[in-house]
Amino acid sequence: MAVAVHSRMSDAAAPDLDQLAREILDSIRYIVLGTIDEDGRTRTSPVYFTPHGYEDLYWVSNPASHHSRNLGRDNRLSGVVFDSTVPPGPDTGAVYVMGSAREIPDGEVTQHLAQAFDPARGARAFAAEELTGDADLRLWVLRVDSWEVHIRGGHPTLGTGTDRRVPVDPRPALDSRRAGTP
Repeated sequence: MAVAVHSRMSDAAAPDLDQLAREILDSIRYIVLGTIDEDGRTRTSPVYFTPHGYEDLYWVSNPASHHSRNLGRDNRLSGVVFDSTVPPGPDTGAVYVMGSAREIPDGEVTQHLAQAFDPARGARAFAAEELTGDADLRLWVLRVDSWEVHIRGGHPTLGTGTDRRVPVDPRPALDSRRAGTP
């Protein structure tokens, strides 16, 4: 499936970059999270995720994990979604995201379960009791506030000679936030 996702990048015509971002977020199962250690160093961690509306990205982590502790102290998060199995070249693509992450509190977990777990993505859905109380895992969500796609330097219509990132917004065009209305 990854080849089909990235095939739009190799088309001679200028691709729909918002659509490309949607395709990558829908088809790739892992995001590499970038958090900030206490000393200011970055920490990267790959996690399995589920997107909901392209604006909320959910994952499950142990609250004692390094990235969870970092997010508990500083909720700023950046991440990248890409297919590491695609050889370098015209079929590569990536979506970079930035936003704020939070652990879903016990009292809110049930209302997030339907969005956080999509059986079509291949992972099992967790029950609320597996993510609350004395359980070892917690549900997290990244509220994305900016997206960028990777454009390779040699792209036939968008290339500039140097790989770069281009801002996109994969949310549906009818979304009131895109139309500039409150």
